[in-house]
Amino acid sequence: MADQTLTAPPGLRPPSGPAPASAGEVTPSGRRTELRRALEAVALVGLVVTQPLLDVLGRSPDFFLFHRATTGDILVLVALIALAPGLVVVLCGVASRLAGARFRAGTHLAVVGLLLAALAVQVGRHTTPLRGVPLLVAAIVAGAAGAAARRRWRVTGRVLRVAALGPGVFVVLFLFASPASAVVLPGAHGGAAGVAGPGEHPPVVMIVLDELPLVSLLGPDGRIDAARYPHFAELAAGSTWYRNATGVSGWTPYALPAMLTGRYPAEPVAPHYSQYPDNLFTALGGLYDVRAEESITRLCPPSRCDQPATPPQGLGVLVRESGKLLGRIAAPVDSRVDPEESYRERTAAEAGLDAAEPAPADPKFRWDSLDDNQPARFTSFLAGLRPANRPTLHFLHLLMPHPPWAYLPSGARYDAPEDLPNDGAGWVDLARARHLAQLEYTDRLVGETLRTLRASGLYDKSLVLLTADHGVSFTRDWQGRGMDAIDHAAGEVAWVPMFVKEPGQRTGRVDDRNWEHVDLLPTIADEVHVRIPWRLDGRSAKQAPRGRTEKYFYDRPGQRVAFPGGVPARPAPPAPHPLVGTTVGEKPAGGPATVANLAAFGDVDPAAGELPALVWGTVPRQVLDGTLLAVAVNGRVGAVVPVVPEDKGGRRFAAFLPDDHLFRAGGNRLDVYRVGADGSLRRLTLS
Repeated sequence: MADQTLTAPPGLRPPSGPAPASAGEVTPSGRRTELRRALEAVALVGLVVTQPLLDVLGRSPDFFLFHRATTGDILVLVALIALAPGLVVVLCGVASRLAGARFRAGTHLAVVGLLLAALAVQVGRHTTPLRGVPLLVAAIVAGAAGAAARRRWRVTGRVLRVAALGPGVFVVLFLFASPASAVVLPGAHGGAAGVAGPGEHPPVVMIVLDELPLVSLLGPDGRIDAARYPHFAELAAGSTWYRNATGVSGWTPYALPAMLTGRYPAEPVAPHYSQYPDNLFTALGGLYDVRAEESITRLCPPSRCDQPATPPQGLGVLVRESGKLLGRIAAPVDSRVDPEESYRERTAAEAGLDAAEPAPADPKFRWDSLDDNQPARFTSFLAGLRPANRPTLHFLHLLMPHPPWAYLPSGARYDAPEDLPNDGAGWVDLARARHLAQLEYTDRLVGETLRTLRASGLYDKSLVLLTADHGVSFTRDWQGRGMDAIDHAAGEVAWVPMFVKEPGQRTGRVDDRNWEHVDLLPTIADEVHVRIPWRLDGRSAKQAPRGRTEKYFYDRPGQRVAFPGGVPARPAPPAPHPLVGTTVGEKPAGGPATVANLAAFGDVDPAAGELPALVWGTVPRQVLDGTLLAVAVNGRVGAVVPVVPEDKGGRRFAAFLPDDHLFRAGGNRLDVYRVGADGSLRRLTLS
């Protein structure tokens, strides 16, 4: 009997061709669509995150040098920047497919729109005057238009997919073409050694401070203000003060190599021994033991210098600071996109080092634990100031009084918000006051150095040099150290302290020759009887002064700017308000105010080395710009400050209280008073 085939009715027959995909399956065409979407997301993330971040970091090798990043740390960081953001966006997009193909398509368009809007914020901030909400609105419109174009025209997607090559290109440029490449992949470091000549080779002790204008040290008579800076004055009284000394750049990665090579800045390269193989360390390294504590440079090659005592800060710090940097890059408002904002000297306690010296018996240094606040590299430097069998170069570049400003004159530390401006009405005076307070603490460190040198027997026999790489302007509307500041306040940016104490020198003198910091290396070489085997732009102070009086300065390497020389006069300081230092009794109420760190006054522990010495907050909008506020602690006025014009933080005020005698252990009373035009006070209710 023949086989019979059962045939289903037409309405029940299965469809021909492959079975439809279930909700969890992806068809080949779906996989191609997902790949296209992933490439588009990677391209946009590369433009929004990878390119701007690697561009800034690539031009900032000092960022990696300061944080003592290893090659492995940098490579991992670059991999994270190039891969992690795009991977997160792609995975989130793939996960959205679980809600259905239509939802996935809508999610992708939304992501494209958001990333294009973020890109528009960055482009708009550089090419238009728009800021804040107007820029955000314009960016959202641009992002929406871009998403619509992506949906309507296939060519838009094709362009984006080609741009997916971008992250890889940006990584290659960072590793092989940026200034930071010298730090990631350093080359050979065969620097030229100096030639020892006849004569003594004394110990050399060299301290380079950072961002210290000469005028900050001066009193009304043009001399070092001995009342405020007794140890700078002590050094000046026993050394040669080159009062007309200037740095050659406002940026440490250019200024410091010029000091240590004797050459003007010529190329925008990393401050690294592979880029500057001929420098002070290589010149003296064959004859001298070199003990160098560098901060944002690495000019001393491993063949000449031991590794610093402080350990690397690790990948976590690099990731955290890079995240902060990205936040500033992506912001719709003007902000300083500068990795240098993260350059805070770690304290001895944070680095796990013991302080080298006990706290001095001075009534303004009241707490022994303040030595824990001492910068760690200064502690290591101080510990190495001991006599040795061979001539020794002791070198320290200390980021003091460079911001972030966090020290009171006593050495106590205080917290401050990261968004306080340094320029504008009210703000520039606050910045100057905080700078001067940190400079007073720096004076204490100078005193500890001098005391240690004398106690060890090194002071009299050593060549001692103390200077700064550059200054900084606190002139309103021109705060900083770039060309705008040079054009309007060169006396604050270019002129720096320069003290040279020769071996056996006991009396001070002033030399007003036209000193430029390229003169530093030839001067040291003559003092220690070593001949430098390369061409120098500078001239030794042992030679006749240079004939020209104008100053050479380089905001950018290779682009010289000249301006008149001559010792600058100290800018007139703001007059103290007569209320400062007075006691205040009960006053009538005068409205509300918000103090961000009010809780810090509830339980103050001075022995821990931290005080709430900066008070910041807001007042209601109806309070007029420039209204004076008196800030008192425990009934005594410590500062009188203006209400500044409203900004993104509101109608703000900030008061600096550098006198630690205002505070006591335990609870402290904080009062803020509104000062009337007639001098009357009304107490604000704080929250």
